[in-house]
Amino acid sequence: MKHTGLNVAAAAAAVLFAVAFPAQAEDLTFKLINGTQSELTRFYTSPTGVDEWEDDVFGEQVLNPGETISITIADGRDVCKYDMRFEFDEASDLDTTEDTQDLCQLGSYTIHE
Repeated sequence: MKHTGLNVAAAAAAVLFAVAFPAQAEDLTFKLINGTQSELTRFYTSPTGVDEWEDDVFGEQVLNPGETISITIADGRDVCKYDMRFEFDEASDLDTTEDTQDLCQLGSYTIHE
């Protein structure tokens, strides 16, 4: 099979385009449900393997018992596995809870007592 200059140039351009413009990471979105009887005051995430927690996802908000909130992680990373940390109201008898999930596959997550 004989290659023409045009085919080689087109293939080279396609490779260059793929290298120059890497795929953009998609935002990770899921529903967080507070299935406890306590107020969830702080929620942190961090890609698995990162030793520090990112900022509190809630900011000034809280998630009351039985409430649901839509969470979007738009950190620009191209990873799916995240560690999560849940902190409850100081008056609660619930301890801080941590878990690891594949957020690319997660439609919703319920925190239980």
